[in-house]
Amino acid sequence: MSLVLKEQNGFSFIDEGEGEVLLLLHGLMGALSNWEEVVHEFKSQYRVIIPMLPIYDLPLLTTGVKTISKYIHKFVKYKKLKDFTIIGNSLGGHAGLIYVLAHPTFARALVLTGSSGLYENAFGGTFPRRESYDFIKEKVEFTFYDPKTATKELVDDVFRIVNDRHSVVRILAMARSAIRHNMQKDLHKIHIPVGLIWGKNDKVTPPEVAEEFHQYLPKSELIWIDECGHAPMMEQPEAFNKALKGFLERTGI
Repeated sequence: MSLVLKEQNGFSFIDEGEGEVLLLLHGLMGALSNWEEVVHEFKSQYRVIIPMLPIYDLPLLTTGVKTISKYIHKFVKYKKLKDFTIIGNSLGGHAGLIYVLAHPTFARALVLTGSSGLYENAFGGTFPRRESYDFIKEKVEFTFYDPKTATKELVDDVFRIVNDRHSVVRILAMARSAIRHNMQKDLHKIHIPVGLIWGKNDKVTPPEVAEEFHQYLPKSELIWIDECGHAPMMEQPEAFNKALKGFLERTGI
């Protein structure tokens, strides 16, 4: 990754560019590098910040999506951020939803891409064959429309994570927390603009999930990306960046 990771006050993060803040939140087994193309595209006009979420570092009893949201707020206060736009993929989107409900005056807009919070069809809460590299490869490929997007480096990273007992028990706890924490009844309370940038071929959070979000969020806009799975910013970065740029312009950011 060509981005520079900074370490301050116990936080690890990327902080590039100047201007209105875009706060990017990665998913359950995501990494800061997932957002690399977004950072390169937007850092000339915006200040792009990506905190490393402590998914593998939380005490097991407190591992959950609400705890991640609380961590985000600690980071926001430390960095003295205000009127920023949250852009979250998968679990990062879910944490973003919880965040804007808990702290409605901090974010001015929210972008969800492949977000959990309503329904997701992921690993199913277990890794029955986590020691099988082929099994993990198949699961990572399931994330994308084009299986070639699941590079060997990406599969290697996931294989390493799920075969580390400390990490895998927290991943499973976090996944179960996300499934339990259904947002449907709270979405009508979110009154900031929400951009839904969704892969038309997402098998993890399928298109009907995006349509439900669009239905329940009062000020939402739904943008489809064709030939694209669960992580549009990785699989179709040009289309994702174009959709994001359009949403930010229409929202006056």
